[in-house]
Amino acid sequence: MTENQNSDSYSTAAQEDRSAPRTRLSIPAGLRPSGSKSYQTVVRDLSLSGFSATALNRLNKGTLVWLTLPGMESLQATVVWWDNGLVGCAFDHLLSPIIHDNLLSRWRGDGTYRR
Repeated sequence: MTENQNSDSYSTAAQEDRSAPRTRLSIPAGLRPSGSKSYQTVVRDLSLSGFSATALNRLNKGTLVWLTLPGMESLQATVVWWDNGLVGCAFDHLLSPIIHDNLLSRWRGDGTYRR
């Protein structure tokens, strides 16, 4: 299997099977599509395999993006869908369960940060 086929399989599994539970939350973040400047967004749900976030401008399926969550390095992801101001992306590498749990424990659904 080529690398491209492998990443397509991953994207499909990550978004269609939804094997990793998604948690609704609200985290202010930065989103930078390939070839563009970063802009402020809000992550609306998060799983080990991906996220959805606000994106007022259309992002085409397959576009590489970098998500920067507070206090973290950028995470590379690929756009899987865009619908009316919301984008769904699959991480290129699964999010560590430790980092995922830490984010969930720190952020509430209303965007309030907990120490």
